[in-house]
Amino acid sequence: MRFDLFKIAVTAALIFGLAFASAPYFAFRALRAATAAEDVQATADLVDFPAVRKSLTAQLSPDPATTNVEPPSIWQDPIGALKRAIEPLAPPEPKVDRYLTLPGLSALTRGYRPGKAPPPASAVAPLDVKLKAAMTGPWPTVPYWDPNRARIAVKRPGEETRVTIFTFERRALFTWKLVHVQLPEGER
Repeated sequence: MRFDLFKIAVTAALIFGLAFASAPYFAFRALRAATAAEDVQATADLVDFPAVRKSLTAQLSPDPATTNVEPPSIWQDPIGALKRAIEPLAPPEPKVDRYLTLPGLSALTRGYRPGKAPPPASAVAPLDVKLKAAMTGPWPTVPYWDPNRARIAVKRPGEETRVTIFTFERRALFTWKLVHVQLPEGER
């Protein structure tokens, strides 16, 4: 009887450890499924939008060295000064918004840029089409994992050098939220 209780305890500890270690991967899969199904509530539960917006804004903002350039002077560049005076004062449309939509997040989780992804396999597709789509990838990898933070990398199909990295942070024992998206080098 004692030996059976020991086996049960060891088995339970192994199952708990495996579930704890694989929870970020399942959070990523849930995010991919929620965005593909356009489930707003499930996506909101899986993404910390203010943190992701802040991280993407920092990556997509123009270089600070070019924004600190002195405006043209009327004495040195009269045409440039007139052009600057006529330009609309409204700020440009934020580039971050297309990444934080459901189709944008769905494209990112599959390794593509927002608006450049092929349509996902539909739920009514035949089983062989679904299996082929699942087998061809992209397969997410885990380049970094610790008990409170995990990074999941997705390579773009056809371009193995373009990797999008999703950073998940643990909020509860088995609850992980997306807090950062690192775009590939050429897209920042």
